[in-house]
Amino acid sequence: MATQRPPRRSIDDFATWQPVLRLLRAAKAGMAAKAGAESIQVTGRIGQGGWSLALPRPVPPRGRAFQSEGIQDEIDAVERVQTALAEAGVDDVSFSAEIDAAGTAVLRLLGPSPAVEPGIGTSHPGALILVEDALPEPWRRLPDPAHEAGPASSADPESLERTLRERLPDAIGATKEEIAAAEARLGVRLPEELKALYRVTRARWEDWGDDYGAADGVFAAVRCELSSVDELYIAEASTRHCCWEFAATEAVETPPDAEVQGLVGSPGWIVFAENGGGDQLAVDLTPGPRGHTGQIILIGHEESVGAELLADSLTDWVLDRESHARRHRREEPPLVAHVNHASIKSVREAAHPGLEVLSIGVWDGAPFSLAPVTGLPRLRTLSAYAGTLADPLEIAELTGLEFLRLGPQDWRVLLDADAVPRSLSAASITAYGGQDPLPVVAIANEILALWDRPRIIQTVVEGNLGPLA
Repeated sequence: MATQRPPRRSIDDFATWQPVLRLLRAAKAGMAAKAGAESIQVTGRIGQGGWSLALPRPVPPRGRAFQSEGIQDEIDAVERVQTALAEAGVDDVSFSAEIDAAGTAVLRLLGPSPAVEPGIGTSHPGALILVEDALPEPWRRLPDPAHEAGPASSADPESLERTLRERLPDAIGATKEEIAAAEARLGVRLPEELKALYRVTRARWEDWGDDYGAADGVFAAVRCELSSVDELYIAEASTRHCCWEFAATEAVETPPDAEVQGLVGSPGWIVFAENGGGDQLAVDLTPGPRGHTGQIILIGHEESVGAELLADSLTDWVLDRESHARRHRREEPPLVAHVNHASIKSVREAAHPGLEVLSIGVWDGAPFSLAPVTGLPRLRTLSAYAGTLADPLEIAELTGLEFLRLGPQDWRVLLDADAVPRSLSAASITAYGGQDPLPVVAIANEILALWDRPRIIQTVVEGNLGPLA
């Protein structure tokens, strides 16, 4: 494992970490004493936006919400580290510390590395980005052409504009120049219905003079929280961020009778509003095979792929007419297959030519062979729970993989046999429970080295916490 001592920063100062380490030692000392251990190991992760530490939390009285005052010592200790992170320009750092009975502590700060995503709720590293700037396949997918699509018969810019002027007689509309400026900034011509809307109101807060009643009146008239003409943006895939280890397990699919293409994002999705719950409303210029150009879709903030049809046109939306969306019955086998005790029961059952993602989860039976999926033309992601593979070396036969997630033992088998697939763009090591992060980081660095990517640097900081109170 790479180890170095960089120029002194407050993040590398033992005093910065003392309060966090004392809290973690106190939380674990009782268990260590019962086990007769001479030293204890504590781990965690602290970032500028949050932290993950194995500390007990007080249980609030029945009927009352949790109060942060109950963990003020933890908050103070974490904020001390967060201040140091900000000073060092570091977003996130994980750590492992060995503390002996006398209070002597050896703290190892792990990372960060520009080639490693932060772990989620864990001190273990997240996805390893083996090819710089690589994106998962769903995030690379562009919309299929919609040459035959046209506006819905209900689309009526004149009627829409007339209705909105009746509802908003005092609104300030966008000028031709302001609409043209929006088109130039976006690089796309706005559909006539959207132009009609903004000719009635440009939806700038400065026009309402911080009058929330006026804003609410506009939002009620258009049935959404309208963005100003200056805030329109294109919901391309890059606007829908997702960590590699989750994004690689998604799949883009558009059935032949779909109104909306099942994309992550599209250069034809023009976001013009929100629904008040964090979801975006967009005009869709790249509809599905049965959709209409200019239809209104909802881009959910809890999903990473796809959008929901709300109305066949902006006119329909403002006039509160129901859409003609249909439920799509799936008859083809799934592109993403989950093999486990509660779902598909075998790799052979999951295998078919269109399979893109194979995820093998908790399984109590005999481990699986990967022979049934060898040679499948579209298989790009494999995730396998520890102990579920009969022979990890069969992975070498999956020549189209771009993402691989395995436990440390299976990665060890591949590394020792020099059998890590070189087709990978990213990889992930799944560590379980309170597993020591140091061996996991060592494996991660071996994988990164195969692609000559920046390693996870280990910085050692030593000090003494004093006697346990």
